[in-house]
Amino acid sequence: MRSTMPEFPLTITSIMRYGTGRFADHEVATYTGDGYRRLPYGELAREAARLAGALRALGVDGDQRVATFCWNNTEHLTAYLAVPAMGAVLHTLNIRLHPDQIAYIADHAEDDVLLVDGSLIPLLAPILPVMKTVRHVVVIGAGDTEPLLAAGKRVHGYRALLDAASDAFDWPEVDERAAASMCYTSGTTGNPKGVVYSHRSSYLHAMAICTANGMAVTSDDRVLPIVPMFHANAWGMPYGALMAGASLVMPDRFMQAAHLAKIIEEEKPTISGGIPTIFADLLRYARRHHPDLSSLRLVPCGGSAVPESLMKGLQTEFGVRLVQAWGMTETSPTAAVAHGDDWSLRVTQGRLLAGVEGRIVGDGDTVLASDGVAVGELEVRGPWVTASYHLDENPSRFHDGWLRTGDVGRLDERGYVTLTDRLKDVIKSGGEWISSVELENALMGHPAVVEAAVIGVPDERWGERPLACVVLGGEAGVAELREFLSGKVARWQVPERWAFVEAVPKTSVGKFAKRTLREMHARGELTIVQE
Repeated sequence: MRSTMPEFPLTITSIMRYGTGRFADHEVATYTGDGYRRLPYGELAREAARLAGALRALGVDGDQRVATFCWNNTEHLTAYLAVPAMGAVLHTLNIRLHPDQIAYIADHAEDDVLLVDGSLIPLLAPILPVMKTVRHVVVIGAGDTEPLLAAGKRVHGYRALLDAASDAFDWPEVDERAAASMCYTSGTTGNPKGVVYSHRSSYLHAMAICTANGMAVTSDDRVLPIVPMFHANAWGMPYGALMAGASLVMPDRFMQAAHLAKIIEEEKPTISGGIPTIFADLLRYARRHHPDLSSLRLVPCGGSAVPESLMKGLQTEFGVRLVQAWGMTETSPTAAVAHGDDWSLRVTQGRLLAGVEGRIVGDGDTVLASDGVAVGELEVRGPWVTASYHLDENPSRFHDGWLRTGDVGRLDERGYVTLTDRLKDVIKSGGEWISSVELENALMGHPAVVEAAVIGVPDERWGERPLACVVLGGEAGVAELREFLSGKVARWQVPERWAFVEAVPKTSVGKFAKRTLREMHARGELTIVQE
């Protein structure tokens, strides 16, 4: 028996129409460093129409890729709406990747038009000449365009293009299964891989964001996406906000703690999201300067494990509820959020959202029990989980319709995920596994420790042993840190080798670059203290 329901397409176009129509008086506000540029959603709809018309005039008449090289701002949000809704494909370029990787990605995706923030021209100009498929560059705001012209590309001013376009656009009926946007993985090993999101997957992901088990977004909220819009669709927060009718506050390039504290005090956002490093910086700043952060009722935090000390510090001292969230570029990315008052659940990566299924797989691809005890690789599947990579099947990452996440951990019967490490980072010592993440989280609970990254290094007796690379913000020695770990982890897991560093190297998405640390150790660039 068939239902009586119509085949109504789930598209970004419908998100745009609803958010900018029913909530036309809500707004997107972009921080400028000393003030805000404000645009009501009703005018945002007209801006999206102008951008679509301008892109059509540049020859974007099908599913060509329109790349962005931009901060979190109004213009980037406009592209988030206009490009997919006109039938083209939005490709957000990660400005923090190595230049060679950016050029590779642009060519692999076959980017046709590129929107660049004027302040980012110095980053783009050296690699633009080798972006073979890019025909047009559209510059947002002020900037020296001479280097772009020298690359042999046609260069246009964003505002001039839009002012010459109509604020009415005949939006096409887009197939919900068609490509809407694409992002590339951070490429920590090998070339980055492309993930192509459909209109349907983006719509369903936005719905999941809006649920109470997701980010609980409503029309009464003001959402501050600190996670970059060039990384995994800013965790779906722009589309979730438009779907719910929530206003948006965009920080542009001003991601430093002092600026973020100012934005929170002045604009009173209720929901934000970003990586632990950002909020650790904000907590240290807040302890010195005591800004009012109380408007924030929920802050999903992810990208790497969130220390319990960070969550408790923000909640008990400033009333900010920071919760762990987990996902990947391959999962659109939000797949789990850790709600609840029970700290044994808060320190997990969260409960899988409705629509995402998970399982734990051991040696020989044996499916293990979801009992919260069995440890193996987490595999997931769902309507917003990719089933392949763009122009690269890479079957090793996919298993019987499931995505191999590369994350090691446990899954309980309630759907809570506890990740203990990445497969490539787990430390194999004397036939036992040591979780680098658990050691890091325990160390970062010490008041003198700013950051701690743990890697496995060769050991003649045990095969591998942990090396703790620590950034100190106060006085603490190896003996004190070893004693601090006592009772928090098994005694045999406590590191004998320590290195005190000025900063832990980071990847383009703010995670600890453990591969870099391993290379530094192999070259003898780390000063090791051993006890």
